[in-house]
Amino acid sequence: MTHFDKFFVKAIAVSAALSMATGLALAGDNNVTAGQILDALKPKPVTRGLSAGPQADTAAQAKEASFLNTVRNRRTRSLSMGEREQIAELAASKPKIDLEIQFDYNSADIAKTSFGSVQALGKALSDPALKDSTIVVAGHTDAVGSDPFNQDLSERRADTIKRYLVQNYGLNGSDLVTVGYGKTKLKDTANPTASINRRVQVVNMETKTTASK
Repeated sequence: MTHFDKFFVKAIAVSAALSMATGLALAGDNNVTAGQILDALKPKPVTRGLSAGPQADTAAQAKEASFLNTVRNRRTRSLSMGEREQIAELAASKPKIDLEIQFDYNSADIAKTSFGSVQALGKALSDPALKDSTIVVAGHTDAVGSDPFNQDLSERRADTIKRYLVQNYGLNGSDLVTVGYGKTKLKDTANPTASINRRVQVVNMETKTTASK
């Protein structure tokens, strides 16, 4: 074997090793564990200002609970734009996690590569720490396509996740509120077609309030 041949073989070996390492890194980036999801969704104590008074906090919590009860057991596409926005406003201050769950092209079928993430979500939501919590499953798309198409697609994808969780993990369907936002709430507005925008956001709507000292 000539010096050139030895160099060529060595170059191929190094290239293959780098490719394998890159593949493992990408696989790791695409996988999320049940523990990570659970940690993200655990209720966080909310400090209550004494100046506001316990009655104000109790009234706000009652109003929030009343609204959530109106969207339980509702079909995703039955939610009005106002209800969708109200869910988003409440979710803004709640424990949440974005999961890059991929679906087949122009479809609500979960891609095979994303079943691990969905299964991790099912295990996390089955944990006693989240028992009886109201969980919002929100579907989001990228900016490719029309508004009506993406709105419908995001709703169907949220429905798919809920159905999978209920059928495979025995979760209470009434504790899972599904909503679709289409392309109205892009995570990366500078790159509207980026895959990071095609996601499912999971939000724990429960909080624990503690008085500040």
